[in-house]
Amino acid sequence: MSISSIEIQLQTLPNTPGVYQFYDSSGAVIYVGKAKNLKNRVRSYFNKVHDYGKTNVLVKKIIDIRHIVVESETDALLLENNLIKKYQPRYNVLLKDDKSYPWICIKNERFPRVFHTRRLIKDGSEYFGPYTSIKTVYTLLDLIKGLFPLRTCKYDLSEEKIDSRKYKVCLEYHLGNCKGACEAKEHESSYQDNIITIREILKGNFKNSINVFKIQMKSYADRQEFEAAQSLKEKLQILENYQAKSTIVNPKISNVDVFSIVSDEGFAYVNFLQLSHGAIIRSHTLEIKKKLQESDQNLLELAITEIRQRFSLESNELYVPFEVDLGPDFKITIPKVGDKKKLMELSIRNAKYHRLDQLKQIKITDPERHEGRIMAQMKSDLRLSEIPTHIECFDNSNIQGTHPVAACVVFKNGKPSKKEYRHFNIKSVEGPDDFASMTEVVYRRYKRLLKENKPLPQLVIIDGGKGQLSASLKSLEALKLRGKIAIIGIAKRLEELYYPGDPIPLYLDKKSETLKIIQQLRNEAHRFGIEHHRNKRSKTALNSELESIVGIGQKTILELLKKFKSVQRVSFAKLDELEHVVGASKALIIYNYYQNNPRE
Repeated sequence: MSISSIEIQLQTLPNTPGVYQFYDSSGAVIYVGKAKNLKNRVRSYFNKVHDYGKTNVLVKKIIDIRHIVVESETDALLLENNLIKKYQPRYNVLLKDDKSYPWICIKNERFPRVFHTRRLIKDGSEYFGPYTSIKTVYTLLDLIKGLFPLRTCKYDLSEEKIDSRKYKVCLEYHLGNCKGACEAKEHESSYQDNIITIREILKGNFKNSINVFKIQMKSYADRQEFEAAQSLKEKLQILENYQAKSTIVNPKISNVDVFSIVSDEGFAYVNFLQLSHGAIIRSHTLEIKKKLQESDQNLLELAITEIRQRFSLESNELYVPFEVDLGPDFKITIPKVGDKKKLMELSIRNAKYHRLDQLKQIKITDPERHEGRIMAQMKSDLRLSEIPTHIECFDNSNIQGTHPVAACVVFKNGKPSKKEYRHFNIKSVEGPDDFASMTEVVYRRYKRLLKENKPLPQLVIIDGGKGQLSASLKSLEALKLRGKIAIIGIAKRLEELYYPGDPIPLYLDKKSETLKIIQQLRNEAHRFGIEHHRNKRSKTALNSELESIVGIGQKTILELLKKFKSVQRVSFAKLDELEHVVGASKALIIYNYYQNNPRE
């Protein structure tokens, strides 16, 4: 289709909720999106240049636009989710972890079995789940097994077959794990009562089960049936212990789903908690790979739709960290205080832990992706126009103005590139003037890079506050590099970051990876500069002692150090040893000097 054809399509789009699909020249769906107002949303792609490069690339590839009108925003969310799964468009986010989850099944049969499965068969059986952890499934089944003696055999326990005595009780009966329904040793009504209680437990409703057990236990005790009462007491303890581990908030909070999101430049992590009667009965974190710098709101809306479909959720009350648009069918709460706020904090904590676990794994299994993610995060945190794969940091070093030096350290992809480190001896500045020294070294560094036609860094970091940053800017302006290289200053006291022309500093989270890399650069520049300063000061101090001896010149000093290796050994040398190196007259001068100025 030509551009004019697309313009015609844009003009004829309806002002209604719906889903739009972008196609490329090969006829493939490259993007699917939802909108409250199809016309406004789709036009927004074409009426401006986007900040994010991939969006501009997407727009250039659009050859055809198709749309589907729906009744509400909720329908648009569901349809968008289904179309993304169906077509897996190149520029849509990727919803990871679509594996087969375990369920707990109450089989549709006489004397129902209760077991775990990963297959859903439409035969009228009840399925609870899916659960995100098989450990949770086993824990629940162990709890049920401890409370109720249920059959595990696959026999068809119809009345006719039981009456005809087709079956015999097995070992499970003799072990006390089954009451022998196959030989009519258990009534169907009592078995069904147990199934009703199990159903409530799987829904997270422990209160009714506990109350029933307490009433039965008291009844047995009143009739002095103490063994039966003790058995119920043990079951009650099992149930109460499990409830104590599960309950974390007010039991009045029931049939609620909690969603939170944590994101970085490349991925988003959406955590989901399902609550019933104050107990968390399910938790899951969904990982989403970003494609077009999607907002947290859009990602959370998409994830909520996906998770509700995946886990067959029915609750209409949701707790979320910020406003989301899911249509009028949901009661949306943004928790501010109390138990609801604690639940949201717990969900966010789960999302953060999942993200950290993933990052640790990526650092080991995929170092390049790890480095790329950190560089992308730095670009975002520091508001840079490009990813800072090449960073340089400058630091001055002097003590009361003596031996002023400076250091420049270089990081490539977040790691030190030590072969590119450089020392500078300050040439044009006298006295302790850090600002002038910084102006000199920055100028010398980038004048040389320009002269040698070497690549410039994407980011320069100056160890110091606004003063040192302003001094560095003079050099960049002189070299016509201002605006071509991003430059910031870091002040030591509060680790604040200063930008050119902005009096208000930027404060990064103390735990952020971006700040840690900046601190590593600053510390490395400081260490490298101090090391050079110490060596220069030491060398000068040693040489200056011999130079202070009247009648001894540089040639004689070099011969002495070549023979004795250090000034200290020269000071302790005997007269004849000195005569052998520099002759009698100069040896006597040196010997008398150290006799009159003995070293401790």
